[in-house]
Amino acid sequence: MSTDLKLLKDADKRAMAYVQSAPTRRVFPGDEELAALSEFEEILPEKSSDGQVMLEQLDRLGSPATSTSTGPNYLGFVIGGVLPTAAAADRMVSAWDQCASSHMNSPIAAKLENIAGKWVLDILDLPRTSAVGFGTSATACALSCLATARRELLMRKGWDLDEKGLIGAPVVSVVTSDIAHITIFKALRVLGFGAKQIIRAKTDGWGRIITESLPQLDDLSILCLQAGEVNTGNFDPYIALIDIANKAGAWVHVDGAFGLWARATTTHRKLTDGIELADSWTTDGHKWLNTPYDSAMAIVKNGDAFARAMNSDADYATAETCAQKNLTLEFSRRARGIPVWAVLKTLGRVGVREMIERHCRQAQMLAKAIDGQNGIKVLNAVALNQVLCTTTGSESPIEFMTRMNSTGKIWFGPTVWQGKPAFRLSLSNWRTTDADIIHAIKVLTDQPL
Repeated sequence: MSTDLKLLKDADKRAMAYVQSAPTRRVFPGDEELAALSEFEEILPEKSSDGQVMLEQLDRLGSPATSTSTGPNYLGFVIGGVLPTAAAADRMVSAWDQCASSHMNSPIAAKLENIAGKWVLDILDLPRTSAVGFGTSATACALSCLATARRELLMRKGWDLDEKGLIGAPVVSVVTSDIAHITIFKALRVLGFGAKQIIRAKTDGWGRIITESLPQLDDLSILCLQAGEVNTGNFDPYIALIDIANKAGAWVHVDGAFGLWARATTTHRKLTDGIELADSWTTDGHKWLNTPYDSAMAIVKNGDAFARAMNSDADYATAETCAQKNLTLEFSRRARGIPVWAVLKTLGRVGVREMIERHCRQAQMLAKAIDGQNGIKVLNAVALNQVLCTTTGSESPIEFMTRMNSTGKIWFGPTVWQGKPAFRLSLSNWRTTDADIIHAIKVLTDQPL
């Protein structure tokens, strides 16, 4: 066996050992593991060295210093744990090392990502004529969707953005929730929208836009809605809001990083009623589909408008309209839609539904058990998979969170709700069982394990 293959085999062995240990690892590294990272600090090597030595160091120092987000006791943010099927498919993607820009560069990537896109539209029950671009994140995908929205609105006004640019163009305004996710504001900032072009709509006590207070829209407006507010997990009233937007000729974009997957359920689908009437949507794969990172989806109802806005054909590299390089920000790209295909193929409609519904049920289970215990107060009526909490005793939410996380038995993150510190417990990992929820309850309420 060649040295290169031996190295790959050893890497597989070490990776397998790490994955197998995930359920019992500390959820966040301790001080000793963090201090050991200083061994990586060295000047740039002058000469080549043994890859085996590099790999040994990477595993010895790096593995203990990870947050075990792939394990069942990680309740921070909405992060899945990478299903074995997704990880296996991603290993093949790495081995193939394809530039997944078009059929010309990679027939297999083009075929599977095309199928994955169709399946995504099917399971989310979105307009089947929509185009799906597999991007690096919901942030990048939102940027693509919003760029398409602005270009299309200006084209309707007779302004050719490609030729004339933005200088002197009719002003496009954006209406968002006053608690929209930061990635929406980042995407808008990168696109050149200033604060004066962004109008924030008022929300109710659960984080939903109040229809009656929606700012006036017109045919140069982009309305950004949410599917799964990051703290409460709640949903905007789509039917009423989109009806107003459609009558005004506005474009509607939905940020559905995790909440869009409620449409794949029977228990929570009603929360998304009317969302299919929007013009574009974004969602992540690494959340509820439990794919690796660098896996998100930009979905645009008008696929031709999407392809025109994102087109990157060159004299030496023309491609079909639906080629991923014409639907994403990247010209050279990884076939990140293949893990999505792998999860949908192996779980199927029923498997995806059961996983999401399990997490939603577990969130209810967790909230009910900890509310009023050990100084914990649950702040939200759990709508989906988010449990929003504060503390009522002498410990602040941040002090409580720090004490819990320092045990290495659980990890969750801080937030701010209605101007006050709080913390969130999020359920989305395929490994998390009811037994893990009972474990979390005991840790959070200082019960013996």
